[in-house]
Amino acid sequence: MVKAILAEATARQAVSFVLGATAALTVVMLVQYRAPPAGLSRALTHEQFSGCGSSDEQDHRRNGTARTVHQAPSVAVAGDYHHLHQADTNTTTTATHAAAVPGDLLPSRDHQEEGVEESEEFRGLAAAVSRAATDDRTVIITCVNQAWAAPGSLLDLFLESFRIGDGSARLLPHVLVVAMDPASHARCLAVHHHCYHYTIPGSTSDKFFGPDEWMDLVWSKLKLQRRVLELGYGFLFTDVDIMWLRDPFKHVTAYADMTISSDNYFGDPDNIDNLPNTGFFHMKPNRRTIAMTRLWHDSRSKYPGMNEQPVFNMIKARLVAELGVRLRYLDPAHMGGFCSYGKDLGKIVTMHANCCVGLGKKMRDLRGVLDDWKNYTMLPSWEKHRAKWTVPGACIK
Repeated sequence: MVKAILAEATARQAVSFVLGATAALTVVMLVQYRAPPAGLSRALTHEQFSGCGSSDEQDHRRNGTARTVHQAPSVAVAGDYHHLHQADTNTTTTATHAAAVPGDLLPSRDHQEEGVEESEEFRGLAAAVSRAATDDRTVIITCVNQAWAAPGSLLDLFLESFRIGDGSARLLPHVLVVAMDPASHARCLAVHHHCYHYTIPGSTSDKFFGPDEWMDLVWSKLKLQRRVLELGYGFLFTDVDIMWLRDPFKHVTAYADMTISSDNYFGDPDNIDNLPNTGFFHMKPNRRTIAMTRLWHDSRSKYPGMNEQPVFNMIKARLVAELGVRLRYLDPAHMGGFCSYGKDLGKIVTMHANCCVGLGKKMRDLRGVLDDWKNYTMLPSWEKHRAKWTVPGACIK
């Protein structure tokens, strides 16, 4: 009997101890607890860290409202075509897009309205550019006329260079060939996927063989380039007498609004005194470049009889000073030409038949460039450093 009484007393003491300890712990937790700041009362889930499917977004959907998303435009590295690319979202309004993108990267309202006025001249251009562009809205553009697009002529060599180049074949689906007459357009459609027929307003010629027609061609392509920028696409323009042997986008920096090849290069890519070659240049789509191409085209009347290249050289300092254009030059060791080119085939990216007059001469020496390249690619790795270019004898005497 005594043992039973002692056991019952011990059990009661144990229960009392446990209840007391629990009460003390509860008091301590209540004293130490502090409410979190507003907006942080819920722990972040994995989806909220990754920006996908957060519970906050689900709350908005249940309320029948759209959650505002502010996402900065992404800029890819140079090798991946570093241009403005706004990520698609299902809930972002037009106003949100405007808030998310820096002001100098948006075409102005005036340019959008101008697109209506120019829609007849550039009918079908937006669709053609969209089909050819990369995922980050970049397109490679070249222009041809009947002579350049004829079988066995420059267009065939141009396309062949992409196919036999080192890593350049993957760029070919993003080349838009702008045909300046019906014959070149028909020929383009026979050999390439992306062709656009651009008719110069007021023109009645189909061949552009005369000096006046030639001048209209070189200046009209500048208008077309500006229209591409207004559509929100960046572009790399290349003359059709340039052989693409490697990927040039690896040499285009994210900083520059315009990256351009050079006939005379003084060793510094930022030296404005380098002599530009407008046969190969890259432009980002922003307000500076749109204003720049407009001023450049309008300067034609101030320099009658000149094509776009010397005029650009005349006004480049003004473009930098007044518009804030960021201009950068490409080293001829990589983007070479007959005027000046690097002798190391291990570095060369493109080769331009500049400093050469006459279609026949260009064809002969560019064929030599492709033959040299083919021989180089067949050499074993330990012999490649010995490879040299054949002097372009038809163009340079």
